[in-house]
Amino acid sequence: MFFSRKAPNNVTPNRLLINGLSMRLDELVHYLAFLFTTAAYPPEEQGGIYHSHPDSIDQPVRRIGLALEPWPGLPDWLVENRIDTLWLHRPWHLDPAVLPENTTVLAHHLPFDEHFTIGYNRSMAEAVGLPWTVAEGPEPIGYKQAPGLPPRPIGMLGRSPQLDLESWRNQIIDLFGGYEEAYPGRQSAPDRIAVVGAMTDALIREASDRGAGLYITGQYRKGAQRAVDATGLTVIAIGHRRSEEWGLRKLADLLRAQGLICWVA
Repeated sequence: MFFSRKAPNNVTPNRLLINGLSMRLDELVHYLAFLFTTAAYPPEEQGGIYHSHPDSIDQPVRRIGLALEPWPGLPDWLVENRIDTLWLHRPWHLDPAVLPENTTVLAHHLPFDEHFTIGYNRSMAEAVGLPWTVAEGPEPIGYKQAPGLPPRPIGMLGRSPQLDLESWRNQIIDLFGGYEEAYPGRQSAPDRIAVVGAMTDALIREASDRGAGLYITGQYRKGAQRAVDATGLTVIAIGHRRSEEWGLRKLADLLRAQGLICWVA
């Protein structure tokens, strides 16, 4: 269950109130809400504080642990690394009773997926060589939208370094530690790529129509095979968990830049 906390008025995304090597929990909650653009999601998808103890909102956060989901050795890991705050991507099987006393748990599921894995986000754009500046950014492709909220792009398309499939595979291995599938297409060295957090017949055809020669995604979906064959797109499927682990490391880098000591499981 998530607990709603109102962000303090004196905290802005560009100026967090850091005291030494810590920030208050309310400051961290506000920063993550900004980082994940949680206002674009329905309340049940926004995430935030998942478990806390009384009066924790004003307590300092000094050491934060990041993990995709709980595992049997989690309590020992928290104690060994003196972690006071835990962030989880999938918190649903967490038993708060096993946590060390006064441990706070934060969680974000869909916002993390869309901001730190395969999709329309700056970290991924920079990783694969798509330009992302004030003057120039990737083109959105595909959208999700909750009732009454603005649409959220699930992928991006743009000009990239011209690499052949072997070079792309090597780059993906360097970035993510491997991939699940690489399906060769007709273009030997595409200069436009699509990076999309889904793989459907319609998205494959749209990417091709908009000039992409390479489609990077999380999971290879056989339901889109006919479109892949018809368009001649090269497809590289990184693997959803592999992209999550990459995103976890990127999130840790950002939190360290805010002065926190971070541990990644």
